Amino acid sequence: TLNIRDYAIDKHKTVDDLPFGGGPGMVMRPDVIDQALKSACQDSDKSRTFIYLSPKGRPLNHKRVKQLANTPKVVMLCGRFEGVDQRVLDTWEFEEVSLGDFVLAGGEVASMSLIEACVRLLPGVVGTPESLEEESFAQGLLEYPHYTRPRSWQGHDVPEVLLSGHHEQIRTWRLEQAEKITKESRPDMWQDYVKKECKP
Repeated sequence: TLNIRDYAIDKHKTVDDLPFGGGPGMVMRPDVIDQALKSACQDSDKSRTFIYLSPKGRPLNHKRVKQLANTPKVVMLCGRFEGVDQRVLDTWEFEEVSLGDFVLAGGEVASMSLIEACVRLLPGVVGTPESLEEESFAQGLLEYPHYTRPRSWQGHDVPEVLLSGHHEQIRTWRLEQAEKITKESRPDMWQDYVKKECKP
């Protein structure tokens, strides 16, 4: 982790300035960020992916997380204020990634979310690797509900099918639940899933 202020060029450790063209807020300087990036990329290995966490980026999804988890080196830039000077993003060929349609104060929390999403896909991180195959997004659906002991809690019982020991019926029930939840909560995902399932 690099502190961008360490690469400031004045005694006040300034990393931002007023935006050209006017408007509110401050913009992070390209010359300061450039020095930080050069420090982060000192070795000769060029096989890096540059990610800038930004609300105007492409929405992050499970497919992209899997790709990044298999990428040898990822450099993530965390913005602040109004954002980062576009020239440094263009020069370093950053891919802009968004966690959703909302704005954070900075990119630090977003980058930690991306790191966790990637790391848990690495071999040996999750205790039961099979759990990665049935979780939300892995098969294009949201995950089915889970239940554990006690069998009855505050008047709510575990669905009988889960107590049956009949694996095929359990599998069918879970798929039906996943489809129902996806259809209700994420109609966009549901449409993609239906199209995929209808392909010959």
